[in-house]
Amino acid sequence: MTTRIEKDPLGELEVPADALYGVQTMRAVQNFAISGLRPLEPFVIAQVWIKKAAALTHRETGRLDAERADAIVRAADEVLNGQHLDQFVVDPYQAGAGTSHNMNVNEVLANRANELLGGARGRYAPVHPNDHVNMAQSTNDTIPTNIRLAVLRQLPALVDALTGLEQALAQKGHEFDHIVKAGRTHLQDAMPIRLGQEFAAYAGTLARCRRRIQEAADYLNDLGIGGSAVGTGVTVEPAYPALMVKHLRAITGITTLREGQDRIQLMQSMGDAAAFSGTLRGLAIDLSKIVSDLRLMVSGPRTGLDEIVLPAVQPGSSIMPGKINPSIPEMVNQVCFQVIGCDTTVTMAAEHGQLELNVMMPVIAHNVLLSMQILTNAMQTLTGRCVRGIQAHEAMCEYWVERSAALATALMPQIGYAAAAELAKRSVKEGVLIRDLVRREGVLPADHVDTVLDLRKMTEIGVPQ
Repeated sequence: MTTRIEKDPLGELEVPADALYGVQTMRAVQNFAISGLRPLEPFVIAQVWIKKAAALTHRETGRLDAERADAIVRAADEVLNGQHLDQFVVDPYQAGAGTSHNMNVNEVLANRANELLGGARGRYAPVHPNDHVNMAQSTNDTIPTNIRLAVLRQLPALVDALTGLEQALAQKGHEFDHIVKAGRTHLQDAMPIRLGQEFAAYAGTLARCRRRIQEAADYLNDLGIGGSAVGTGVTVEPAYPALMVKHLRAITGITTLREGQDRIQLMQSMGDAAAFSGTLRGLAIDLSKIVSDLRLMVSGPRTGLDEIVLPAVQPGSSIMPGKINPSIPEMVNQVCFQVIGCDTTVTMAAEHGQLELNVMMPVIAHNVLLSMQILTNAMQTLTGRCVRGIQAHEAMCEYWVERSAALATALMPQIGYAAAAELAKRSVKEGVLIRDLVRREGVLPADHVDTVLDLRKMTEIGVPQ
């Protein structure tokens, strides 16, 4: 591999000759060979958005000449169009605050801008990564801004996936509304419920998750860009923060972005990111419960509940022929476990800021964005490859509900709790349906039995008469 020699305040270092990044990025590569992972694309794109907006802002104020500013903008646009993404190489587990990531972006854009102006990589003239690409910025205000922008960039896809799943479950709620099945609490017999009611409730749960996510995301529109080193705005022109927000709105298409009213607070606290991560955790908890329910309802088909049928997406065993597993719900469970783990990391990292800065921002960014990415993909897959194809096994739903000892509950207004409990015990012990036992023992007049034990009416508010 051919190399070039670059120099920074620590001395000289060899850098791959064809690399757009430079010496500070190379030091980070050597220092942080931790996970073998690259930065997630939204974390790269958001930082490039900030650099482009800064170049446009400084050209507008006259602080940066048009030739340099335009070259930085052209280099940024190349990245935003999908070029040079392999040049962003710093491990997510890196030096605090994200200085290495910030310098990786500064060096790539500086080198490419110089090439566009006829210069050579590694020379940093006429465009310098610190003096020009990073003008009036610090890692300390750009990375918090990055996290907000990156999350908001990913938000529409997450909400769309969540909404699609919510609607698919609601449709199944409508489709299955006529099917009465056994309810279960503590995994034991409980009063009847309609299969459609269960699915409609799942949709309602996700609707509440969606609203919480959107409410938490609104706080992320407040940008602390312009805070510079400690939030005070040292080296920053007074017009810079508002112009940055103006240009970022135009560049990103996120029209809800706002100039933060307290840049020191927005630098000190990762509370907004942590709160948003918490809503992802809430979604993961509810989503995991839903798919676990699907796995229970599809259990069998001969030795389990067998109340629903999921689409078969792959053979379920390498040794047991014909076995089909609930593979998509199993995947979603695992994604949800990962998201809960990510949120635990975000929580600890958000708490671990000191004084004017939270140095744990790189791991916060990685875990929030990873959670969004895998939740979005998991929900899209769950919707398209599972929920839309779910079928009800009506005969098994009817079979189980008639055998539920909890049907004795409907008799309580007529015969009281103690007598109803005795009937439930006898039903289980003798293997006799509650309905048949009531008839046999003459507990109710014969013409009242089916009225009182009307399964559909048991799924609605009211007192059995």
